[in-house]
Amino acid sequence: MIDFPKIAALKTPAAFRARLDELGLDLPFDDQLRSGPDSPLAQPVDLDGRLRLKNRFCVLPMEGWDCTPDGRPSELTLRRWQRFGQSGAALIWGGEAAAVRQDGRANPNQLVIRPDTLPDLIRLRETLLDAHRASSGSLEGLVVGLQLTHSGRYARPNEKGRPEPLLAYDHPLLNPRVGLPPDSGRVLRDDQLDELVEDFINAAVLAQQAGFDFVDVKHCHGYLFHELLSAVERPGRYGGSFENRTRAARAIISGIAVRAPGLQVGVRLSAFDFLPFVKGADGTGEPAAWQGRYPYAFGGDGGGLGIDLTEPAAFLAILRDLGVRLVCLTAGSPYYNPHIQRPAAFPPSDGYQPPEDPLTGVSRQEAVVAQLKARFPELVICGSAYSYLQEYLPQVAQAVVRQGRADLVGLGRSSLSYPELPLDVLAGRALQRKRLCRTFSDCTTAPRNGMVSGCYPLDDFYKNRPERERLTALKG
Repeated sequence: MIDFPKIAALKTPAAFRARLDELGLDLPFDDQLRSGPDSPLAQPVDLDGRLRLKNRFCVLPMEGWDCTPDGRPSELTLRRWQRFGQSGAALIWGGEAAAVRQDGRANPNQLVIRPDTLPDLIRLRETLLDAHRASSGSLEGLVVGLQLTHSGRYARPNEKGRPEPLLAYDHPLLNPRVGLPPDSGRVLRDDQLDELVEDFINAAVLAQQAGFDFVDVKHCHGYLFHELLSAVERPGRYGGSFENRTRAARAIISGIAVRAPGLQVGVRLSAFDFLPFVKGADGTGEPAAWQGRYPYAFGGDGGGLGIDLTEPAAFLAILRDLGVRLVCLTAGSPYYNPHIQRPAAFPPSDGYQPPEDPLTGVSRQEAVVAQLKARFPELVICGSAYSYLQEYLPQVAQAVVRQGRADLVGLGRSSLSYPELPLDVLAGRALQRKRLCRTFSDCTTAPRNGMVSGCYPLDDFYKNRPERERLTALKG
């Protein structure tokens, strides 16, 4: 097991810099933070001449596994979106993933977008707007989207959350993880993917009717369309060649332009992927056993643990040419290599100990975002993996934006424990250290064990819920 200092133990910026140097990481860092209108993080961004972001903070999609069984937001869902609104962040990237149909839900309490849930989505969005207006004074410069998804391999749509996977292709390492044989019979046919394309377009039309400014056509974290990008051995119109593997994205974005004119489209993309990891003998993650070239990692170099951005860059060029301006970059999957996707000091109950200092994972993602931003200056690109930085998040965020390495700073888990962090940073207030996300991963452990997600260690609301006692016992 690798021993590394926790961020809270790095008491000064000098100590943080020394740790970066020790690891050989070139993570941007500003010693002096600027607040008020002159701060790099307070600068506006124009999206399309109509939509304008008033600052550089973005709240990333954070699901709560707490909607009703028929896919409507519960009071817990409304509370979470209210807190996202009061954050002061100018961009709300989808709030959380909304399944475009029942069989695409990642859990039996996931949000679903259908004609009959439209009033619920309107209420959800308006709850967020009211909170933002109250905390920030107006809605000027706020952009709110809805992430559209189909969970594919990780679909658990019905009661008790039994796996009901629908695959882009049979994966020799991932099939066994969901109890599937090598030839599963669960691969979606081309005509079924044609229908799913229409489902996404229909969902986008509904999202526009609900008042959302954009939709995210989700291509990340091992879900269906991310998996489709690596379907190099799939036959037919949606597999094999790069043109075929991007066919669904092109059809959906083109269809939205026709059927929902004026609605912006964003894409959250896992820009690179690695081999699946497994828990080693000492509890530390290690790559799954594999011989020869590994062709299933989109953005991978074929070795399983390296990066080649040739295809991700080609995909961004397609998005740009289709009129997409807004891109959020992430990496890997929370299901099979979470340390590269969501660097954390403490794994969820079914996870593994990190095989590297999580700062390495943060720096890896930041460097990839910077490379792609340099190649596509016309795109508005949001980076991820910042929550692990904790006390030093503002200094890194400011440096990244000031140097043009990313346009926006995406906050995920930290928004559950400390949603007002953007407001405090922009106003020049000291961070509330007791509310900083320390990456305990309870927000993941809870739902993977049938409980609602939330920050049980730091949010008093969840501290006092009955699930806290069960969660404590489970971790013990």
